[in-house]
Amino acid sequence: PAELPLLIGEPDAPGYAEIQDIVGEALHGEGWKTIRIPQPLAKAGIILQNEALGSDDFIQPWMIDSSNDHYILDVSRARSLLGWEPKHNLRDTLPTIVAALKRHPRAWYRNNKLNENLVAWNDNPISKPAEADHQAEAAVAGTTRMDHGGMNLSKMGPEPGVAAKSSHTGHSDHMTMMDRDERRARWALYANIGLGLWLASSPLIYDSVTTESVGEAARFVTVDRGLPSVEWRANALSISDFVSGLAIALFGVLSLWPRTKTWAQWAVAFVGIWLFFAPLIFWSPSAAQYNNNLLIGSAVIALSVLVPMMPGMSMAGMMDPKNIPPGWTYSPSTDAQRLPIVAMALIGLLTSRILTAYQLGHIDTVWEPFFAGSLADPRNGTEEIITSDMSKAWPIPDGGLGTVSYVLEILMAVMGTRDRWRTMPWMVTFFGILVIPLGVVSIYFIISQPIVIGTWSTLALIAALAMLIMIPFALDEVIAMGQFLAWAKRRGKPLIRTFFQGDAVEAGAEDASDVMASPSTFWADAKRGLTLPWTLAASIVLGAFLMLTRVILGNEGEMANSDHVVGALVITVAIIATAEVARALRFINVAFGAWLVAAPFLLTGAGPLGAIVSVVVGIALIGLSLPRGKRSPEHYASWDKYVI
Repeated sequence: PAELPLLIGEPDAPGYAEIQDIVGEALHGEGWKTIRIPQPLAKAGIILQNEALGSDDFIQPWMIDSSNDHYILDVSRARSLLGWEPKHNLRDTLPTIVAALKRHPRAWYRNNKLNENLVAWNDNPISKPAEADHQAEAAVAGTTRMDHGGMNLSKMGPEPGVAAKSSHTGHSDHMTMMDRDERRARWALYANIGLGLWLASSPLIYDSVTTESVGEAARFVTVDRGLPSVEWRANALSISDFVSGLAIALFGVLSLWPRTKTWAQWAVAFVGIWLFFAPLIFWSPSAAQYNNNLLIGSAVIALSVLVPMMPGMSMAGMMDPKNIPPGWTYSPSTDAQRLPIVAMALIGLLTSRILTAYQLGHIDTVWEPFFAGSLADPRNGTEEIITSDMSKAWPIPDGGLGTVSYVLEILMAVMGTRDRWRTMPWMVTFFGILVIPLGVVSIYFIISQPIVIGTWSTLALIAALAMLIMIPFALDEVIAMGQFLAWAKRRGKPLIRTFFQGDAVEAGAEDASDVMASPSTFWADAKRGLTLPWTLAASIVLGAFLMLTRVILGNEGEMANSDHVVGALVITVAIIATAEVARALRFINVAFGAWLVAAPFLLTGAGPLGAIVSVVVGIALIGLSLPRGKRSPEHYASWDKYVI
């Protein structure tokens, strides 16, 4: 006949639920529960995910219509006329397919045209080093490597997980180079000895600090805070300087000896950290003592663990040239990625240092161009805030804590090279803690000032904005470091040792380009992983508007306070969400939008116009927070699935 319709396939193909069970058993060694939901709800969810949220998910709405279909084929005609029988069935083949996926996830994803970056950290080397020669011979002979899952591995090129074996000569050359670099940086250890002696001798050249010699501001702080006498505090800090200086000099000498240099260099760094806190703990009445401690502390930390090779790092980690994490398209630890953080931290440092000087009584007034404070108080807004009960709740000047935080952020930001996400996980962790959670907390305290205290501080607002801008720049490095530690744990590596010493990785890539070659090159690298969709920009504008409803709409009391806090939080969330690895955080603004819709009915202080505007802004904020917006071509390995 001209046409002969035939049914060809498995006579009894498994349904979707059975396929789910087989895959779950093959992947995890146990069955998983398939939750059934109504088809209209499933289709609505897919439409919302693909259209509203901008997801690139494989599942499409039309697939939902056939999700419950179960086809039973009659292949008797093909059997009788052609003698055809199916040689494979999906029930038996699925475990083999999943086994191939588990053996080489990245290759499996690549061959099936999926996003291989999602499984880059889960990949296994195709061959062990001992098999390299055999495979090389096979390649020369023109043979094709086939995986049991049906993957043609020869088409994939060299597997990134297979590391080339270094020759003994190469290893020796590397060690010689490291030893030479260490000797060249030895001047920093000598410098620390000199700085220690400088600090120890400083009390001998300080001006006499007495109640009569200090200014009125220092005497007021002594009485207002109930502190020990000016003389006692100055002498206590002088003793601290003398002992700390001798300790730095001693540990500096021990840093020169191979047997003691590792712990001695860190000892110098910890003494440097003490120098940050000593003037705050003793409420230094002398600006000279305070600034001397701050500068010497910063210098000895830099000269002990930044300029020389950081002690205690993994040799394998230092010898590994790879600096782009597996599945990533860029290194999140380049100089260009970190310098914006340094710039913002420097702004925060300069502002917080002024606040600290006022709190310690080193200066009589604080610059404040905008906020006059309450009419009953002669002090300006900044002075009111940093002497308020909220500020006095801290046992030391809270402005000084900010100064310490910003100095440590600067030092940590410039520490290490572009592979530090895997060579210094501990440092990236503490750096992330300083910038992200502590930054959010400090921002919250600052935005609550007008409600709790009743005024603003220009310097505090500048510091808060600088802190907020730092957060999206820091997030991607923290994610990469977390992926590295998770990979190390799966590989059975000692987690604590890896956390503090770092390690090499099997996959990944090396990028030796000069990101500081030109301003354009610098900025192109600095903003990798950051995008500002118009939806986030509009959310920031709405947040700023909410903070001004007291002035624009005449809102008062509870409603005005609510708008102020919600507006500031909306801005905070939107700016953090400019980091693509944190893009999902924008959904928090959906909750804020819902609150704005409900607030006029729950709070007092809004007129008819204010109530209508709150509802409209809330609905708009919800709509703006649902779409993901345009994202960059960057990839973040398994974190890609969270960029939604």
